[in-house]
Parts: sequence; structure tokens; C-alpha cells
Amino acid sequence: MSRIGVIGAGSWGTALATVVASKGHDIKIFDVDEKHLRSMQEHHENMDYLPGVPLIDNIKMAFTTEDAIKDAEVILFSAPAQHFRSALTAAREFIGDDVILINVAKGIEKGTHKRMSEIAVEVMGEDILDRYVVLSGPSHAEEVGRRMPTTVATASRNIEAAKKIQDLFMTDRFRVYTIDDVTGVELGGALKNIIALGAGISDGMGFGDNAKAALMTRGLAEITRLGLKLGARPETFAGLTGTGDLIVTCTSMHSRNRRCGIMMGEGMAPEEAIAKVGMVVEGMFTAEAAYELAQIAGVEMPITDVIYKVTKGDLKAKDAVEMLMGRDKRPELDRDNG
Repeated sequence: MSRIGVIGAGSWGTALATVVASKGHDIKIFDVDEKHLRSMQEHHENMDYLPGVPLIDNIKMAFTTEDAIKDAEVILFSAPAQHFRSALTAAREFIGDDVILINVAKGIEKGTHKRMSEIAVEVMGEDILDRYVVLSGPSHAEEVGRRMPTTVATASRNIEAAKKIQDLFMTDRFRVYTIDDVTGVELGGALKNIIALGAGISDGMGFGDNAKAALMTRGLAEITRLGLKLGARPETFAGLTGTGDLIVTCTSMHSRNRRCGIMMGEGMAPEEAIAKVGMVVEGMFTAEAAYELAQIAGVEMPITDVIYKVTKGDLKAKDAVEMLMGRDKRPELDRDNG
């Protein structure tokens, strides 16, 4: 049996801990919110973020980073994307040379425009990529925690590391594939949250399936354009971590990004909508980083552009729709334009 350390006791980290614990592995979970950890310890349940999913006995709470990850063979980081750098920096001195790191945060760091693997290199050095694995795909914590069938992928430049994490997580209800396109997997996971905000805004404005299908399809086109510019492979965006994740995030009420978008589409201010969701809405941060990254890369991303401006309060949702629908005509498959 393996020792697994988990950094971040939100819904997703907790759900993944239950998957691995169900196979007999020992889990220790750390979070910066000590009160939250003590509640989980007392109730054997994450009542704040994943209610109704019991924590079995081999899931323990750790009240320091060191306690969570000492002697761990694998460390799973499930802190929000904007806090991954600080979480990894705090853990760095306790991470052994042969420990595999899993990151499940989906986002782009504001200010630096870095993907999570790029942050890992800055904190840990280039060699970390040989034992750095991304776990991503169409997967809501609420369903994984209740053992509903789910399929994801593990990505690493070292495919053997990806296979080890595939073996660690694979169950009869949690199927795992492997892939070596870390750039594509990270971008697909981060950028789909922006499109999900747009899908939610469309729903909140009372639009139908036609509008949502258009947003998802054209959204995937601009995600792919940026991905190709940054070195990702096009087929990655047609898979679980691209199209699959986009579908589930744009269509489900489990999606925080879609729920936040619905409220904004109904007229609620962005700050109020975030507060109402009650958890981190990654797309609200990633929209700004992606908007700036697209400009730096010279890639046209019209949906990302208008959603970013809506999230900043600089553009009303109604005007955003008119801007997108009124753009100049062009061929659908022209990858150089949106």
C-alpha cells in the first residue's frame, strides 16, 4: 500500500482521496483552513464542500504540510490554481527526490500567465517534470465521491509516471487513460472554464441549446488555436481533457463556472455571483490571464475576450452577445482567425 499526501481539502481533493483510499492506500489531507480540517476529522465527512460522502478510516487529517507529505510516495496538489505556487513552495523542502507530484488545479496564473507545470519548474527545477503528472478530464467531485462512472486522463512528459498514477487511481468506476501532451491537457482544463462561464451567461439570459452549442464549438476552436500556438497537439483537444471536460463543465449544474455565469446572465454583479457560488470559480481568474496570454501570443480569442470584459464589469452580457453575433463573416475552419 502507498502513502499519499493531499494538499487542499476542497471537493475535488476530497473526492480523489476517497478513490485512492477505497483501494486500501493511506491518505493524509492538509489544508490551510484548520477549522475546516477539524470539522472533517470530527464528522468523517467534508460537510462544507462534499457533503454526503463519508471519509473511510484510512483518510486522516494533517495539520501541517510536513505531516501530510512526509514519507509520502505520491503528493496530490488540489489547491486552487492561483494558490498552487504558494502551496508547492511551502511543501518543497519536504518533497523527496523520487516522489511523484499530481496536480489537479485547472487554471493559468494571473500576472505570470504560467500553466501549472511551468510554475512547478520555477519552484522545483526542470527535472520535476519527469515526476509531475496532471490529472484532468470530465469529472465532477460530487459524482466521483459517490462512485458514479467517470473517465479521466493522466498526463506527463514521462509516460511511466503517468502510468503509475493511472494504476494508483484506476477502479471499476474510475477509468484512467494516459497522454504525454501536458501543455494541451493543462490548457484544455484551464480554458474550458471560461467557455463554461459563457455557457452559463447564455443560460441566464434565457437563450437555448443553439446558442450553447455554438459557444462550446467556437470556444473549443479558440482553445485549440491557442494550444497549437503554444505547442500542444490538436488531437488532445478532441479527447477527454478537451472536448470531454468542456461538455461536462458547460452543461452541468455541478459546474461552479456555469452557475456563476447563469447568475451574471440574470443580471447579478460578478462579485456577488462569486460569493453566491461559495467556492473558487477558476474561470473568473483564468479569463484575465487567458485574455492577456492570447494577446501576447497573437491569437484571436473573441469569446474569451468578451467574457473577460463581462467578468470585469466592462461589458454587459447583452452587448457581448451582439459583439459576437455581429463579427465579420469568415470560413469556419480558418485556424488563423476566430
